[in-house]
Amino acid sequence: MQVSQLKTASMRDSFSETLYQLAVNDPRVFVLDGDLATSTKIEKVAKEHPQKFLQMGIAEQNMLSVAAGLATTGLQPWAVTFAAFMSKRALDQIQVQIAQPKLNVKMIGAYSGLLTGVTGKTHQALEDIAIFRSLANMTVLAPADSVETTKMMEWANQYDGPVYIRLARDNYPILFDDSYVFQPNKGVVLKEGTDLTIIATGTATSRALEAAEILNQNNISSTVVHLPSIKPIDQELIIEMATKTKAVVTVEEHSIYGGLGSAIAEILAANAPTPIEFVGVKDRNSESASNEALLEKYEISTKFIVEAAQRVNLRKK
Repeated sequence: MQVSQLKTASMRDSFSETLYQLAVNDPRVFVLDGDLATSTKIEKVAKEHPQKFLQMGIAEQNMLSVAAGLATTGLQPWAVTFAAFMSKRALDQIQVQIAQPKLNVKMIGAYSGLLTGVTGKTHQALEDIAIFRSLANMTVLAPADSVETTKMMEWANQYDGPVYIRLARDNYPILFDDSYVFQPNKGVVLKEGTDLTIIATGTATSRALEAAEILNQNNISSTVVHLPSIKPIDQELIIEMATKTKAVVTVEEHSIYGGLGSAIAEILAANAPTPIEFVGVKDRNSESASNEALLEKYEISTKFIVEAAQRVNLRKK
């Protein structure tokens, strides 16, 4: 089935319902909010189980310090704010108080990436993967759809250690069903091909599949790999696919510096040197606009994935 024919759903909705269920069913779980409960849709916890909800206000550094304190008592704090604020305003507290002692804190970066133009450019996060990936002891995850969001959160709630989950605001195609099992260091092959491999993460994965459909119409056969886990990363699968197809395109709604593309390039440079093209936001600041306009201006729409694939396919020859 083509991606355009798939049903869509919001990660926010599945996130909020899953977090509510975790708060109700797990006595360890407490939800910490950075004054964004309406936007992140976690107000249901505040209304129905206020004893499990801590309103920390617009004070992200304090919120993460409180989360660290809760974790030291054996509780399971889930700290929720926009990705831009989580990754940049509270970085010192995350590094010193959570990552270094490997405390059991779950951090949700909502409204990640470029496609939050309606909220203003100060609320966009194009650096969060790079920041969190650089922190020792940190697990960094980015789901592709609403189903994977739930599966990922359920896994994270059982994992003992710090986890950052990158979420998006809008609806995205549902790529997985309820039988899907999330594994923290495993990629998922969504389509098999022979000419090149497209490796994507998070919201970019559905666009990677759309690009593969277009490439197929132009007699270019592509494998599509989704990497929900950026750290730890499925090094074995990356090397296997690069060796098999001898050309790679990386796709992310993130800066090309330090994110998924950089992680894959590090692996291939050391283990399987391969022609590679990077689809991501170049060295530019973001701005406010419609999703479609932003995808085109910042060169991360399906069209640019197709063009990158065509270039790398020529390079390997």
